[in-house]
Amino acid sequence: MQLVAENLAVDRGERRIFEGLSFSVAAGMALVVTGPNGAGKSTLIKAIAGFLTPSAGAIRLDGLTGEARPVREHCHYLAHDNALKSQLTVDENLSFWWQFMGAPRANIEEALERVGLPGIGELPVGYLSAGQKRRVAIARLLLNERPVWLVDEPTSALDKASETRFAELVHEHLDRGGIIVAATHQALGLKDAQSLGMGTPLPNPSPQGGGAHESPTT
Repeated sequence: MQLVAENLAVDRGERRIFEGLSFSVAAGMALVVTGPNGAGKSTLIKAIAGFLTPSAGAIRLDGLTGEARPVREHCHYLAHDNALKSQLTVDENLSFWWQFMGAPRANIEEALERVGLPGIGELPVGYLSAGQKRRVAIARLLLNERPVWLVDEPTSALDKASETRFAELVHEHLDRGGIIVAATHQALGLKDAQSLGMGTPLPNPSPQGGGAHESPTT
């Protein structure tokens, strides 16, 4: 299995965020995307997840057997927003995702245990701290089998112990042949990770504007 992007460009509104971006990430590997604010890190993650349509180029997942499906259907997506409803309990939130994502791999109790939150399933999410909410969001990644994890600032609001626990979960996913694409300003403790440095934001106000730009690649 290999996640491949070729000559990728993405626009937001009338502005081109990045262009000419190419990379490949093999099974068992992580790609850490870095760069200044506005360079397109989150935009890249959203494009792979299928929330944005590339203006040029292509994203594909090679080497899979069975019926061809869009890349997004092979991905877990963890963004800045934890995608949890405050008025619902932890169990209710995770139960929704467990059913929605398909291909169940772990039950809710197991997932909460792995992120260090045993016994909180009956609590409304609104009662939790920012760090606890983030750990519940990480637990979503464990519920269903999807080979590509797309994570945007995944350790935001986590303490050191939780950061270490997240790194362990990531390494387990990679050891099973999974792929990680992480947009982050912080070190994630990933061994042998590839690095993709996004450049400064494009200066042109529209895709047709002028201005030279060196495209980031790996």
